[in-house]
Amino acid sequence: MVKALLSRILRRAVVGRHVRIWHHPAYRLPLGTLDGARSVEPRRADLVRWYALQSGFATADNFRVPPACSWEELERVHTHRLIEDISSADGLARVFSVDPAEVPVDSLLAMVRHAVGGTVQAAYEALSTQRPMLNLLGGFHHAGKDRAGGFCPVNDMAVAVAALRAGGWTGKVAVIDLDAHPPDGTADCLAHDDGTWVGSLSGSDWGPLPRSDETVLPLRCPDRPYLAALRALLERMPRPDLAFVVAGGDVLAQDPLGQLGLTLRGTLERDALVLRFLRGRASVWLPGGGYTGDAWKVLAQTAELLTTHTVHAPVDADPMGARFAHVAGQMDTTRLQGGGESWISQEDVDAELGAPGAGARRLLGYYTAEGLEYGLFRYGILTHIHRLGYTALTIEVHNESEGDRLRVTGEWDGKRDTLMDIVLARRMVAGEQPVLFIHWLELRHPRAQFSDSRPRLPGQNVPGPGLAREAAEMLGQMARRLGLKGLCFKPAHFHVAYGARHRFVFTMPERQARFLALLRALRPLPLLEATRAVEEGRVVLDGNPYAWEPDDMVYWLDGSRPDDTRARALAERLVFTVAPVQGPPDSMGP
Repeated sequence: MVKALLSRILRRAVVGRHVRIWHHPAYRLPLGTLDGARSVEPRRADLVRWYALQSGFATADNFRVPPACSWEELERVHTHRLIEDISSADGLARVFSVDPAEVPVDSLLAMVRHAVGGTVQAAYEALSTQRPMLNLLGGFHHAGKDRAGGFCPVNDMAVAVAALRAGGWTGKVAVIDLDAHPPDGTADCLAHDDGTWVGSLSGSDWGPLPRSDETVLPLRCPDRPYLAALRALLERMPRPDLAFVVAGGDVLAQDPLGQLGLTLRGTLERDALVLRFLRGRASVWLPGGGYTGDAWKVLAQTAELLTTHTVHAPVDADPMGARFAHVAGQMDTTRLQGGGESWISQEDVDAELGAPGAGARRLLGYYTAEGLEYGLFRYGILTHIHRLGYTALTIEVHNESEGDRLRVTGEWDGKRDTLMDIVLARRMVAGEQPVLFIHWLELRHPRAQFSDSRPRLPGQNVPGPGLAREAAEMLGQMARRLGLKGLCFKPAHFHVAYGARHRFVFTMPERQARFLALLRALRPLPLLEATRAVEEGRVVLDGNPYAWEPDDMVYWLDGSRPDDTRARALAERLVFTVAPVQGPPDSMGP
């Protein structure tokens, strides 16, 4: 490992020091209900940046923070009508397939404008250095001059070309679009620029596109024939002075929208082939689409390839976990405790003496409300909540009969609402091991609405804000700081246990066995239908309707998992069956 790390550092020093990577904190998509819907990963750019810095193939010197593009730059390409449309909640909601009530217009526009600014700056930098540059958000190829859609509000590549042309640059441009979908918007925007060429490989046939060399590949086309088609496309490409490469992550075989069949290794070979064809030429690389949990890995490979010309595949990497651990290690513990263990406030004294109206001022005897606000800010949780459209955020700590409560509230549309509600306690489980027990965890996004793409799950009152992973990482760091061995909770519904299954296990082998057998029986069903089947008593075991068992699940912070040989053996003997829905589909409960 040390040898590989040294090799990576040396290659970065020689090759990658001139490669710039554009990233902005606004690049995280501020739409909480998309986290999980269509497997959209709103943190993709952040994950790649964290991974790049943690693994050492890039340093802070490689990264650039882009400015927001100007409205004048957008209007060189797009009509006034389109710009007016995407400046409204209704227009942005159509582009991103969400309810208008959920759209924080200012935050979402800031994301879009910084992404476009990054592509424009990357184009200038690429031309001045004749090297590849990478923007961690962009490739909005479905946006045409007067239309937007498919997560593409404006066309950043066309805006960059127009900016160069406005400055007098007359060079030849190639757009190598390797997203799984056709570049309909790019072809529309560049149709009247004689100095551009658009080449594309896609898995969908949307009809002929103007001035485009498009190859439509067979359904689920695998690596080898894809790479052969790519080589043929690149050999037909005119020699450009500047190339834009849309290195889409939706070409992976498991992508639900892409309809192609590449492996993660295949996407790396794709990028390496393009890089060889563009050797010595200016290029701007962009992520395009990607709708699986591995889409960030495609972009991470692209980033490492450009900076080192080699890649160590991020198969088991956990950038978020590593990021939270790093931030936790950098935190000022005296601030978490409201001034240090020796500092005692009047509120602490009142709570200790049982004064009327006094409540616990320290969560788990350690964190003050002010300390929790500091921690939530450092982890980026409060910033994201604010970007979702909530203001005047407050943090409260109270004592409950079950444990200590952390509540975050905020204002929206003239009213105050609870956004995060967590009840925690110390407890001994599984052989008297001390854990942080989560009695209650509710993450709320009351501005958002349930929809067909984001249906209401059992137990939900409002959609979530897309912070479940951050909350879990934060609680893990809290447990570590308190010297506890793990996290534990009782999942109230099947879908909650399903979401936690990769880290958490039931403490009793017999209960874990029933869960494994249930997973096997419900695997063919979508998650919503599966959890409804359990709730409605349509899952049968030994001739009787199975009632969900909310027993202890535990996650050990040292990464160990109990030996589940017995649980798996027991699960093989259990057979769950699922009865069909009675009556028309619309008779299913909420």
